Parts: sequence; structure tokens; C-alpha cells
Amino acid sequence: MVRQKKLKITGMSCASCAAGIEKSLNRLEGVRQASVNLALEQATVEYDDQAVKPETITTTIKRLGYDIIDDQNTETVKLNVKGMTCAACSARVEKKLNQLPGVEKAGVNLATEIATVEYDGSQVKVADLLKAVEALGYQAVRAEEISRDREKEAREKETRRLRREFIISAVVSSPLMLAMFLSMFGIDVPFLHNAYFQLIIATPIQFIIGSRFYKNAYYALRAKSPNMDVLIAMGTSAAYFFSIYNGFFAPAKPGMMMKDLYFEASVVIITLILTGKYLEAVAKGKTSEAIKKLMGLQAKTARVVRNGEEVDIPIEEVETGEVIVVRPGEKVPVDGKIIEGSSALDESMLTGESLPVEKKAG
Repeated sequence: MVRQKKLKITGMSCASCAAGIEKSLNRLEGVRQASVNLALEQATVEYDDQAVKPETITTTIKRLGYDIIDDQNTETVKLNVKGMTCAACSARVEKKLNQLPGVEKAGVNLATEIATVEYDGSQVKVADLLKAVEALGYQAVRAEEISRDREKEAREKETRRLRREFIISAVVSSPLMLAMFLSMFGIDVPFLHNAYFQLIIATPIQFIIGSRFYKNAYYALRAKSPNMDVLIAMGTSAAYFFSIYNGFFAPAKPGMMMKDLYFEASVVIITLILTGKYLEAVAKGKTSEAIKKLMGLQAKTARVVRNGEEVDIPIEEVETGEVIVVRPGEKVPVDGKIIEGSSALDESMLTGESLPVEKKAG
């Protein structure tokens, strides 16, 4: 059976990164099509679940040196289960839920009468979970869904890390930058140009702060898809190791007071790249929050017709083909086609227009 899987990926810095992931995923046997959106940091994969396992897809991405925040198909929901009287009851409910296709993990707490279920939204719906529990003779209703924003947490963590590395790099490398600027005006300060002094300052920036570039370059080369990190690692390494050779092993040229050192070139490159990455992370964070605020305008519930009665349910429980009732001025909860009547609908989420828009059947 062909399924679709969406994955949130971190660590991509350019179009080459996204292209490398796409190329590796499309090579997998059983993958019909894979596409990666750099702006959204999201991979969408269509695959045959009989030929390739979801774990193989995630492992392939991680081997390229990227991290996966969360499976975008995986959701977590809490169910209030009434009627359980002993540990055997909770064990039955837990076993039943774990047997459902698409359920990755289910746990039941007898004391609180709460079942916590992690499931693949593309394979099983909340309504299926409720029916499975009710089939055992217990009453089940959906509790408030767990609100864990892993994406935001991971993004803020990465932004803080970039900010910390940028500040450390800028502060530690400032003596080398000062020496470079003074030299431009013909002012030479001997101790600032001392090879040992510059080596001590440049080494931690090159191999501790700059370790992310070496790591990403390694994974990119292993995947046969060189990217910007390869260029950064090569350029800064060339300046660093040439400075070591020129400062400690090359014979001094006649008449020269100081040897040519380029330690400042490597640290300046790393510092500037980190500055750009930090500003990019901040901009992405603001954009993501703006998009989430826009998504917050979406309706949270839908009024569906079931057994001849109107019932308000969470939009996650709406099934394909159901009839939804939308009253004048209300938001349309899900995509659909007007089959009967006319009304004024709130389209502010799509158009930004605050006034309701008249719509009719068809």
C-alpha cells in the first residue's frame, strides 16, 4: 500500500542540502517520490510500505547528518476512559489500542482514567480509537490534546546555540581582528602577530566552534553531495594549516620582521558565517510564529450531521464524505463543496478580508 510520510528536518542550510536528501531518499527501493522543502524544512515521501519501512527513511536522513524533530504524521491524544475497575481493565484497553494499525504507543493510567495514545494520523483516526475502547464495553471521550510544540522548542534551542557560538567566536577572535585592522593602517603590534598567540586563539574557534562545518562536510561528502559546509571547511582549514606551516616551519624571508599568518582569515570566516546562520534562524523563527498565528484562525470544531442530528466534533475527527453544517458568519472547518443552501462565510484565514463573503451551492 502506498503511504505518505512527512518529516520535519533540521540542519539544512542551502538548496544543495535539500537536493542531497531528495536524491538519497529517491534511491531507496520502495520510495515512489520524495521531495524536500528547504523553506519549511520538511520532507514529503510517498512509499510502498511493503517494500520499505518508515524507519529506513528516517535512518537514511540521519545518516546524511541531519536531525528529525518529529514525524509530522504522528499525533498524541488523551482519552478519558470510564468504567475501568482494576488493573486488568486498563491492561485490556492498552492491549486493544496497541493492536490497532497506525498506533505507535498506547498507555493507560487506571488512577486518572486517562489513555495516552501516539498514532499515525494517516492510518488511524481518533474516532477509531474511541470505537476500539467502546467495543470493550467502556465509555471513552476525547480529552484535551497534548500541546507539545517540539518544533518550536528545537528551533529555539538551535537559535540559542547559534547565538552562544557567535558571541564566543566574536569575543575570542577579536584580538586577531584587531591585529588585522591595525595592520591595514600600518600599525604593527608584535604580540598580536605572535604565531603562538594567534594559534592559541584560532584553534578553539576552528575545531570547537567550527566543528559543525566539519561534521556537515563529512556527511555531505559521504552522500556524494558537496554543499556550502564543504567549502567553509576547506577554506578555513587551508588558512589555518598554511598559517601553522608559515609560522613554525617555513624559513623566514630576509628583511621581514614578521611572518605572514592568516589565522584571522579562518576565524573571521567562521564568525561571519555563524552571524548569518544566527540571523537566519531568528528570521525563520519569526516567520514560523506568524504562520502559526495564521493557522490559529482556523476553526477548531466542525458541526457534522450524524444519524440525522447535528453534532459538534473536533475537526480531526471529521471523516471524508461527511456533511457539515456551516451557519452565516462561521468559518469553514475543512475543505469541501457546498451541496445545499447559501450563506455568508468567514474567509479571513485565506484572504484577510474581515467581512463574511456570500457563497452558494456549487
